[in-house]
Amino acid sequence: MHKHIFHHITIEDYLIESVFLSRAVKINCYMPLDSNRQSDMSLLLVNDGQDMVTMGFEKIIDKLYRHHEISPLLVVGIHCSGDRKNEYATANVLDYAGRGNKAALYTRFVMEELLPFIRKTYAIKMFKEKSFAGFSLGGLSALDIVWGNPQEFSKVGVFSGSFWWRDKAQEEPDFDEDTNRIMHRLIREGGYYPWLKFFFEVGTQDETADRNNNGIIDAIDDTLSLIAELKLKGFTNNDIEYLELKDGKHNVPTWARAFPDFLKWGWGKEVAV
Repeated sequence: MHKHIFHHITIEDYLIESVFLSRAVKINCYMPLDSNRQSDMSLLLVNDGQDMVTMGFEKIIDKLYRHHEISPLLVVGIHCSGDRKNEYATANVLDYAGRGNKAALYTRFVMEELLPFIRKTYAIKMFKEKSFAGFSLGGLSALDIVWGNPQEFSKVGVFSGSFWWRDKAQEEPDFDEDTNRIMHRLIREGGYYPWLKFFFEVGTQDETADRNNNGIIDAIDDTLSLIAELKLKGFTNNDIEYLELKDGKHNVPTWARAFPDFLKWGWGKEVAV
């Protein structure tokens, strides 16, 4: 374990030897210094924790604590492996290229190894709430894990989510985005969990692809249509936050711009006078 203090937070780094993934998983834990861990602490897991290091996440969250803008939150950044396209996917459905064959194992790592490790390490019997977030394919993974384990989570944040993830190549003559986009179908076939809240960020320059030639890039199109699926389940605008960043791109600096909005949306509190 490596530990250092950055103004209002403590950052601790750990390696977890995962039986399910047959590898060591690196995590960075960002803990506020002044908080009652037993009564008021929420938990946020974030895929692609290495991107949080790149964006200087400690400065982002430290500023929010300094201005009393968010409630106590233990943020755990989970570093990806070299086999990211197999671990970060939909657990029960492979994509058209057979990718995602370790996603079910990654879900088991999160639920059966990571969460117990965090509770034990920080001596927290129960968090106020648990949430999950991620970038790109890591965002798809976060939503899939929350949707598949709704009893465990309350919020999910997806930045530039890979909602194009599909079980049939779009070049196939019978490709139908309404039925072949995997996450959309999982939402459609799933239940309604009224306690769940959703945050989606997309940049207007996330990509240039326009699969259905409707003048809207796929990243925006796929996200908006996924939101439409959620609304058909019964979720409302009160449950869903959509942030479209003008000139935002599919990169870490854009996600760094959006992260304070996500944190204030999920754990914001009125500034102390």
